Amino acid sequence: MQAPKLCLVEDDPIMGESLTHRFALEGIGVDWYRDAESALAGIGEHPYRAVISDIRLPDMSGEELFGRLLAGDAPPPPTLFITGYGTVEQAVRLLHLGARDYLTKPFDLDQLLNKLRTMAPELFTGEAEETAEPALGVSPAMRRIQETLQQLAGHRVSVLITGESGVGKEYVANYLHQCESRGREQPFVAVNCAALPENLLEAELFGYEKGAFTGALRQHRGVFEQAHGGTLFLDEIGEMPATMQAKLLRVIQDGRVKRIGSERTIRVELRLVCATNRDLKRAVRNGEFREDLFFRINVIHIEIPPLRERKEDILWFAQRFVERCSRRHGVRRYLLPVSERYLCQQPWPGNVRELDHTIERACILARQEILGPRELGAVEGRQAVEGGDLKSHLVEYERQLIVEALKRHQWRILETAGRLGISRKSLWEKMRRYGIQGPGEE
Repeated sequence: MQAPKLCLVEDDPIMGESLTHRFALEGIGVDWYRDAESALAGIGEHPYRAVISDIRLPDMSGEELFGRLLAGDAPPPPTLFITGYGTVEQAVRLLHLGARDYLTKPFDLDQLLNKLRTMAPELFTGEAEETAEPALGVSPAMRRIQETLQQLAGHRVSVLITGESGVGKEYVANYLHQCESRGREQPFVAVNCAALPENLLEAELFGYEKGAFTGALRQHRGVFEQAHGGTLFLDEIGEMPATMQAKLLRVIQDGRVKRIGSERTIRVELRLVCATNRDLKRAVRNGEFREDLFFRINVIHIEIPPLRERKEDILWFAQRFVERCSRRHGVRRYLLPVSERYLCQQPWPGNVRELDHTIERACILARQEILGPRELGAVEGRQAVEGGDLKSHLVEYERQLIVEALKRHQWRILETAGRLGISRKSLWEKMRRYGIQGPGEE
């Protein structure tokens, strides 16, 4: 049986490529047509579950396209129109004709997906749990990790998460917690074992009674007590001092914790998730980490690959970071295809954390809506990236930026030049240099 598919009608190559890429990341099958006649022929041959079409197409308007669909022998698929130049009148006419919905550029891709999920939920059948929020990534490695975490729900065994700094170990731990809690109010408590000196770490983990030491002016519940019934995440467990390792082992074995300055033990039930960027097996061999503690915390081992080894996740994260920053800072930001290629060709030694910071900085400092390689940190002299040197990528970016601006301003040269911050003469020169021609030009 053929999987359900989506029909996309969009003549803008930048918008079309961006949408098809996002649909692919979401697991949605899509056929992309650049003009209405091709789309009509395709719709006649394939049982598409939904149609997404631009209102302005090179050979006919979206209204004409929808009229042709209505005139066919079969009812048209649920149809949503998008446009950068739409009006309320157009939206009303299309809705009265029977279109399902309407969006005006620029729009949030998550908003489009939510509308599509309402229009044609069968397109999302087969997502199963692997794309359920909060998703961990679209690469095979992260999908396997997500499946493993879902299987662990209901089994409170200790989990050890390893991977380079910045790969998202706490995010993965939090996802496991959400699989476990399934909407119930259960605590998730995180502690960085490397951030506290030994005496403070003991007080933070196990708590203390009032007067237990100088400065203990009141009773304090440790994180084991705070996480009772939920999840305790101990980050950088490999940096824990040897004496603290012994005390932690006792709590794990007994399931009971004793506050500093108290003789009474308190029963705690929780899931313990530990994380480290160190090789704990080597640390055990070197006498730096207790072997018995290692076996206790390493019942289930989750290793997160570095971002450079799962390039599919780079764009998946980048798109979400751009959308999140747009909402957070009240701005509209978009990635061009050349920007996406640039991101995928970077080594990201700081992994997801570095990518997140790069996107947020670009969103805040960019002077236009489109984020190009320059906004993302590309500078002359940086090592050439795969598929061409930096100069060629920046030239392609400038061309795409000009084409996008011209389309947004309906090819009005003076308005476009003003929006780009250059003179009309400079814009004409750049258009000639890059071979950019307006609608109807040969």
